[in-house]
Amino acid sequence: MKPTVRIYRNSQDIPEQVKGNNLFHSRELFTICERTPGYTPLLFVAWRGEKPVGKLLCIIRKSDRLFPPSFIRRGEVYGTGEYAKGESEEGIFRLLLDTLTQTALSQCFLIEFRNLSNPLFAYGHFRKNRYFPVNWLRIHNSLHGKSPLKRMSASRRRQIRRGLNNGASIHIARTTDEIRAFFRMLKKYYASKIRQHFPGMDFFLKLVHAYPDKEIGRIYIIRYKERIIGGSVSVFSDGTAYLWFSAGLRKSYSRQYPGVLAVWAAIDDARQQGYEHIEFMDVGLPFKHYGYRNFILRFGGIQYGTRRWFRFRWNWLNRLLTKLYI
Repeated sequence: MKPTVRIYRNSQDIPEQVKGNNLFHSRELFTICERTPGYTPLLFVAWRGEKPVGKLLCIIRKSDRLFPPSFIRRGEVYGTGEYAKGESEEGIFRLLLDTLTQTALSQCFLIEFRNLSNPLFAYGHFRKNRYFPVNWLRIHNSLHGKSPLKRMSASRRRQIRRGLNNGASIHIARTTDEIRAFFRMLKKYYASKIRQHFPGMDFFLKLVHAYPDKEIGRIYIIRYKERIIGGSVSVFSDGTAYLWFSAGLRKSYSRQYPGVLAVWAAIDDARQQGYEHIEFMDVGLPFKHYGYRNFILRFGGIQYGTRRWFRFRWNWLNRLLTKLYI
């Protein structure tokens, strides 16, 4: 029986049997984004009869970048979906991709597939739908075997030690007040970074409080004299921790190394929880010099190449960029 694709626009309509281990294509993340202003989730589920055999979650949001400008909406997909065992992943993905592209382009200007574990997966299907690839980088840290402290540079270990000795402390945010204070710090940090995006405060509140019986994310805060000077956000999916956001007021509190401690907090806690890897969500294009990537690599991570796939609504722009990148 050939699978058919159904589109879900409301979390209450998603059937109970649509389950899985991948947070980025889950009912939980759908619900969190559904309740976040400026976000519109779309869940595409492939059904073979009454059995779900694959799913893709596309999150449509307003852009905060200079290009596309802020009034433009963009759709983001993390990875290439989740599939039932024994199914042909590429075959089902083709059906999901066809439906997602047609549906999402009617609501957004740009679709982006990011965080691909296999850069060659479904290459022909992407090209058939007129996506174009851009080389990207990923970094992950191994947390098993050797201690994470032993994997990082001596200077990074020294900074962690000095930051703690100079009065900084690491905590997990639990209360609404802590999350609100963290959000204000994050907003201040991102104010000058026009190419980066972070969601509204509701996203972080729901991430911590929406599913008390199933911890899907944690917020780490760095304090100094009762003030939050840094922090990070990790989410957990299918045995791996993902560092999604991190920030530190390093210019005002250079002796406390808040940015370093924010990343270290996520790494150390993921190891203590038993995760074997932690991945950094956005380390950028493969430029020789890129500050954030170089900063992350000093924690002992492994860098490897991948790609992102893009599709613009305007066909002339899509054709132009395809010529540039392929």
